[in-house]
Amino acid sequence: MKLQQLFFHIKDVNQTLPPLEIENVVCDTRHVHLGSLFVAVRGESADGHDYLEEAVQKGALVLVVDNPKKIPPLFTGVVVRVEDTRALLDKLGSTFYGHPGESLYCVGVTGTNGKTSLTYLIEAILSDAKRPTAVIGTINHHFQNQIWPTEMTTPDPLSLQKRLSEFVQAGAKAVAMEVSSHALAQKRADSVPFDCVVFTNLTRDHLDYHKTMQNYFLAKQRLFTDLLWKSNKNPIFAIVNSDDHFGRQLRVSDRADLWTYGENYADFRYEILSEDYNRTVFKALTPFGNEEINLPLGGRHNVMNALAAMAVGLSAGAKLSQVVKSLSDFSGVPGRLQSVTNPDQKYIFVDYAHTPDALENVLKSLQAVRQQQKKNNAIWTIFGCGGDRDPGKRPMMAAMAEKYSDHVVVTSDNPRTEDPLQIIEQILKGMTKSSSSDLHTEIDRSKAIQYALRNSKIGDVILIAGKGHEDYQIIGKEKTPFSDFEVVRNFYK
Repeated sequence: MKLQQLFFHIKDVNQTLPPLEIENVVCDTRHVHLGSLFVAVRGESADGHDYLEEAVQKGALVLVVDNPKKIPPLFTGVVVRVEDTRALLDKLGSTFYGHPGESLYCVGVTGTNGKTSLTYLIEAILSDAKRPTAVIGTINHHFQNQIWPTEMTTPDPLSLQKRLSEFVQAGAKAVAMEVSSHALAQKRADSVPFDCVVFTNLTRDHLDYHKTMQNYFLAKQRLFTDLLWKSNKNPIFAIVNSDDHFGRQLRVSDRADLWTYGENYADFRYEILSEDYNRTVFKALTPFGNEEINLPLGGRHNVMNALAAMAVGLSAGAKLSQVVKSLSDFSGVPGRLQSVTNPDQKYIFVDYAHTPDALENVLKSLQAVRQQQKKNNAIWTIFGCGGDRDPGKRPMMAAMAEKYSDHVVVTSDNPRTEDPLQIIEQILKGMTKSSSSDLHTEIDRSKAIQYALRNSKIGDVILIAGKGHEDYQIIGKEKTPFSDFEVVRNFYK
């Protein structure tokens, strides 16, 4: 692409640009080669302006900067100075890759919990409605049988636009993407023209980054104000959980049609008819009619996810009867209350719950099933808390585990550069019971899981929380292979 074309719609560039051919647009010097345009972006731990020399040595023809003082003195290529390189990055990415979002029905899902499950539900509904749907999120990026690994929930702007372009080329007609608070604060998705956005909930998480809940909330809100205002799609929809305290506070662009979902006083509501550990039957009450749904997922939080997915499907023109069938046929989400078969007739689940609210939701659902079935089987919870992350939620996680479990096993979960024993000590501050019989600590996660499997009884419920789909453990700065699923499977071999 010609340099002039790349900057044609960028208003704050007031210079005449030469007709150079740009081979790629990058913000990471590892991807620079001859013909590259390098954008110097300031990050949390590094400043791209410190790598300008390396970019030039590798063949960058154009440098985009907001601090020209660090330009190598012998550089003879083109320098483009702007006020904010981060804000420019996703515009350049969208232009370079041909504005792929314009060819897709773009759904953005944000919130503390439920994003992954919801994107998979949306994928099933829209794909069944003849809109082949791709997914961008925490587990991976995928479209049909093609899978791309990912390091973060929402990729950087250039990777995001490239991936959307690859989806279009592969035949996708829609995309359901998780939009994290980090991505919204860092303007990674500002050039995605959303058709529909969803707010699931907001509870304590990521305060190591956002510092306050208000900052965290305002980052999420950008999806419903700034990004919806920028979208050129019509009509556009905002789907909001009105049961959530922050959902009721959320400001939404007046360009959007607002639909709410929740248990009461919402556009999309539900009534539980029956529930088991792996299935929930509920009545959905919607503006399009009422339907009974046999959802092959346990937990009322998954009923809420199903309601939100229904609203998204209907916003995209799917028929209610087809949406009901898609939900009834849903095959589940990796690592989200995922059942692990075993010969001991125990109910073993691996779940990604790593916030106090997520853990509470899952455990309350398991409690509700036990009460409904009038059984006295015990509930075991194995969990830890990630290192180098918000320490304030650690005792809160313990309080939830203690409140809704009969046995709690506290262990490690990606301790990173923190001492795992200190993390466990901070977790234990949230425990109140004096009896040691209900509590066990084990720093080795594999041994912790084996302890619960060995000491639990037939019919007991075992929740292994925190890692879900993850197939690694981060200790120090090293990733080592580790899977909760494999620990359980190996135990029973």
